Amino acid sequence: MLIALAAIMPASSQTIAPPALKPGDTIAIVSPGSTPRDSVAERAAAVLEQWGFKVKCGEHIYSRHHTYAGTTAERAGDLIAALEDPEVKAIIATRGGYGSSMLLPVIGRERLERANKWVVGYSDITALHSAIVSAGHMSIHGNMCGYLGSHSATDSLSLLLRDVLTGKRPTYTVPAHRYNRPGTATGIVLGGNMAVFSNIAGSKDFDMLDRDNIADKDIILFFEDVGESIPRVASMLTQLKVKGVFSRVRGVVVGRFTDYKPTDGYESMAQMLQEYLAEYPDIPVCYDFCASHDESWNRPMIVGATATLTVTEHGATLMYHY
Repeated sequence: MLIALAAIMPASSQTIAPPALKPGDTIAIVSPGSTPRDSVAERAAAVLEQWGFKVKCGEHIYSRHHTYAGTTAERAGDLIAALEDPEVKAIIATRGGYGSSMLLPVIGRERLERANKWVVGYSDITALHSAIVSAGHMSIHGNMCGYLGSHSATDSLSLLLRDVLTGKRPTYTVPAHRYNRPGTATGIVLGGNMAVFSNIAGSKDFDMLDRDNIADKDIILFFEDVGESIPRVASMLTQLKVKGVFSRVRGVVVGRFTDYKPTDGYESMAQMLQEYLAEYPDIPVCYDFCASHDESWNRPMIVGATATLTVTEHGATLMYHY
């Protein structure tokens, strides 16, 4: 896979790119969802400090309330504190798991509209990305403290996150896939973990794919998931169709689906997706893109930013130009 980076350009979409970080800026670490393993935050903080940043950790990052890192009020309190702290320029989640969507009614859309900071995470953190993009700002679907803390400060994948945080926009090129559909499309990149953004559908305040929120947008839809069955993913695609999302989709980026079993006559998730998306023959589609619960195949995706997807017989490229 080839990766190119260039200096950031002014935003051309309706969403706003948070300011690029500089050496000495502060990054907050919080746990919006489930409780992380011990020392995850400290090990990730060491990497961030080697990059030249200061770090603040939320009070409840290791708290435990059922499967969550504290009660809803505690987790929301840590996130609100980071959003409202003028010293904090970016926020990174310790892990995903479950529970981030519970915070949205507590945080509220107006607070997200006021805050313009990069928020980093994937999986359950997709709920926060959806709310942030709905409020008019870009966000980063990417690896969290677990990956950062278990790799060196010079790890190539971690450095991609540093580059995006400090003002670079990426271009990702991935190999060809037998189900790819050639074509070129430009639009705002929206998506993330499929089950999470499907579960918050119907909220104009927090659903980035709400019919009104996308009415005037061309979209490049991307999604990935873990542990979801083929019929369940087909149902989520139907939900997107029924709510009118595909009327605005100009390109589709399919990440990896992991920890599922082929079933119902399908040899793979990709086969089902290829048959389902055949209904939209004019939309270019890329499979096995570098967005995944397999963290070694999970590059930073800027949700809410404008990009161009180009799919050919030789591979696919997603180039951000926000």
